[in-house]
Amino acid sequence: MSKLRVQSFAVSIDGYGAGPRQDLQNPLGVAGPELMEWFLPTRLWRKMQGHDDGETGIDNQIAEQGFAGIGAWILGRNMFGPVRGPWPDDSWKGWWGDEPPYRTRVFVLTHHARAPLAMKGGTEFHFVTDGIHSALEQAKSAAGGRDVRLGGGVATVREYLNAALIDQLHLAVSPVLLGSGEHLLKDLDLRALGYECEKSVAGERATHVFLRKRA
Repeated sequence: MSKLRVQSFAVSIDGYGAGPRQDLQNPLGVAGPELMEWFLPTRLWRKMQGHDDGETGIDNQIAEQGFAGIGAWILGRNMFGPVRGPWPDDSWKGWWGDEPPYRTRVFVLTHHARAPLAMKGGTEFHFVTDGIHSALEQAKSAAGGRDVRLGGGVATVREYLNAALIDQLHLAVSPVLLGSGEHLLKDLDLRALGYECEKSVAGERATHVFLRKRA
């Protein structure tokens, strides 16, 4: 049965999944890129950048597992880009250039309609205006029995958590302090929502915590 998974979602020790003041120059917010320092040396990331090197340790192995068995993605609008309000045109096509890393259908949550957008490499963005349940239903249908990966950002993960729709949640806890920004778990009672900690694994640059929804 298709599951909704959050994978490799980086958070700081003090619980922030993004820094403050996100904009075009700071897509992860001020100091937000520090959250991803565990991921940048991995072979997976280096391969995405067209290189043949990179570390192959625990961090890399877990990052690679996050792409296994994924048939569709869901993203919040902030994860797609910095444009706010109605789409002025179709010129913004995401942060990733002409060939995004998803290589499957991606369902972007938004309040403003936009035509589907096909990209090189098999990524096809669909813009969903009728909420998180509709996006999940469409993504599961597109996934063809494989799992759906929820990419973020913080507000979108919180919304799906609050609705207890996430089946598995992998947090990469980075040894940094942001102090402010978007807090992932503030005022969320995960125990009451039915979640438990399955395991934690120490990587080279992050501690990987795996939560799951109880049966």
